[in-house]
Amino acid sequence: MGLFEYISVLTSIIIGLGIAHLLKGIAQLIQHPGRYTVYWVHLVWVGFMFVTMIFWWWWQFKLTELLVWHFQHYMFVLIYAVILYLICALLFPSDLDEYSGYDDYFYSRRVWFFGLQLVSGFVDLYDTWLKGADHFFALGLQYYTTTLLIAALCIGAMITANRRYHATFAVSLLVYQFFWVFQYWSTQG
Repeated sequence: MGLFEYISVLTSIIIGLGIAHLLKGIAQLIQHPGRYTVYWVHLVWVGFMFVTMIFWWWWQFKLTELLVWHFQHYMFVLIYAVILYLICALLFPSDLDEYSGYDDYFYSRRVWFFGLQLVSGFVDLYDTWLKGADHFFALGLQYYTTTLLIAALCIGAMITANRRYHATFAVSLLVYQFFWVFQYWSTQG
């Protein structure tokens, strides 16, 4: 086993737990369709995080080029995975008894959800830098501009409960993520 493979085991477990949490939440919606009010914007964020978790694992392959690992790099990558897991965990709570449905729950936890999204965006900048300066600069102005725009939109989402704002943000970001992935990351190696 190589160094990268050894290091990536724990992050893969954490990412796998996040994916499992999302899938379990979706399965519960299917198993108990009338128990809670489903909210489509919430489901778009579930889809966004599912795709994010899968692509995060895929993007981390670029870390194979890091020949020397310091403990702080390892901890950083672990913390990044934990942040993503926490975002997933916020999407499906253990119970919704205190809420009228997923819309009520989502808006009550929006500061946490978008706060962690905001943090993950800035953490991604350093994660991208870890993969090498050439890689970081090769992503170009689009990457930096989009990161700042998404950060601003997350702050807006933390402040407002406007349903149109949240719907537009969720759908736009999911569509953009697919565009970004297939533009830059459809192949590895």
